[in-house]
Amino acid sequence: MRDSMTPPETLQTARLILRKPREDDAPLIFRTYGQDAEVTRYLMWRPHTHVQDAQTAIQRFVSGWTSETRFCWLIVTRDADELVGSIAARKDENGVNLGYLLARSHWGRGLMTEAVAAIVRWAFSDPSIFRVWAVCDVENRASARVLEKAGFLCEGVLKQWSLQPNVSAIPRDCYSYAQTRQS
Repeated sequence: MRDSMTPPETLQTARLILRKPREDDAPLIFRTYGQDAEVTRYLMWRPHTHVQDAQTAIQRFVSGWTSETRFCWLIVTRDADELVGSIAARKDENGVNLGYLLARSHWGRGLMTEAVAAIVRWAFSDPSIFRVWAVCDVENRASARVLEKAGFLCEGVLKQWSLQPNVSAIPRDCYSYAQTRQS
């Protein structure tokens, strides 16, 4: 894989716009999903307690774009320009690793599957990318379903893979899902 990737700052789907975060997005992130304990349950960070937590997150997003190794897009609806979540693609030695979250008020509508599919299309447009993968907690059936609907195959269980402080103080087992250029 090349040392750097240059993704588009904006991707569009039928219902969504995925866009690079801006500094002024922090209050919106905080209100929409950052402080929601249900949204952050299976994530590696605790719910935000102050808008400064969202500002810190945006600084990490900007740093990732600058280093060309981690790219986070905010997900907004095309029709109402409403923030509904975020999705990240992180370059690794085997391809691209995904992470995502969706505001609770938008669960069950297929929006995250649509966003994941957009990132997969972008990733595989780069001839040096052969694998796009993600993990999810073994109890996070909704996230597993998103990946399955987006065409990912479950490769197995990674034992004690991810520390999710909102669920447990010890690392938890996760399913590993992937798409490869040959899938």
